[in-house]
Amino acid sequence: MTTIETGTNDLLAENIDGVGVITLNRPDARNAMSGEMNAALSHTLAAWELDPAIKCIVLTGAGKGFCAGGDVKGMAASGDGTVGDNTIDGAIHAQRVTQRATAGKLFKMPKPTIAALPGAAAGAGLSFALACDLRVMASSAIMTTAFARVGFSGDYGGTYFMTQLLGTAKARELYYLSDRVDAAEALRLGLTNWVVEPEGLMTKTMEIANRLAAGPTVAYRYMKENLNRALAGDVDDCMDLEATHHVHCGQTTDHKEATKAFVAKREPVFIGR
Repeated sequence: MTTIETGTNDLLAENIDGVGVITLNRPDARNAMSGEMNAALSHTLAAWELDPAIKCIVLTGAGKGFCAGGDVKGMAASGDGTVGDNTIDGAIHAQRVTQRATAGKLFKMPKPTIAALPGAAAGAGLSFALACDLRVMASSAIMTTAFARVGFSGDYGGTYFMTQLLGTAKARELYYLSDRVDAAEALRLGLTNWVVEPEGLMTKTMEIANRLAAGPTVAYRYMKENLNRALAGDVDDCMDLEATHHVHCGQTTDHKEATKAFVAKREPVFIGR
């Protein structure tokens, strides 16, 4: 295990045998976002996107929560909910940049991403969780869009991610009403992939992450791009892209190793090339 310096205690990062684990670390505020947290998250994700030592990324929260989203108490103190440059244009531009570098990066990252939810994922915190490829929830955790309760329309891509996962009617219901969704209902709806007892959350998450980290990283990169393009792409464009990526993967060492392992009836050993 290698600890990665993030420049702030609001965000912790470590490399555990090729799995990059990021912990949102403001437990007293239910891991609500701070400027320092988002800046460190942006920097860490950008670095890990290009780091061949990181094969899979896990995002979780310290203590009993995942992420409460924006710091509503801080917004109340500022009076208008903006940060940094308090002009409307400046605030919009700053948020666009931050959203793309955090939730957007989790979604587009050419490596598998997993959100591990020990507790509530609310507002933009839910957006972070939905931006990841996979989600593991503690049985005591909940999800809620929460935005309507604080007079916001939603941010960090949540409306896009939820609509893609659930369809527009259910996404509208959950955004308009801001109801709490417990773990069992989240599993039924498809908002999470696994529900486990709280004490087993990170064990299950790391089990999945380690499987992915040991997998064919080139194939995963193109697989993820195919799946992302399929969300809104034309079917012919998606199939053409699949063909390009499929042929490319056929030239990799990992593919050749996998075919040999299949014939030999053994597990393949992938090296990411």
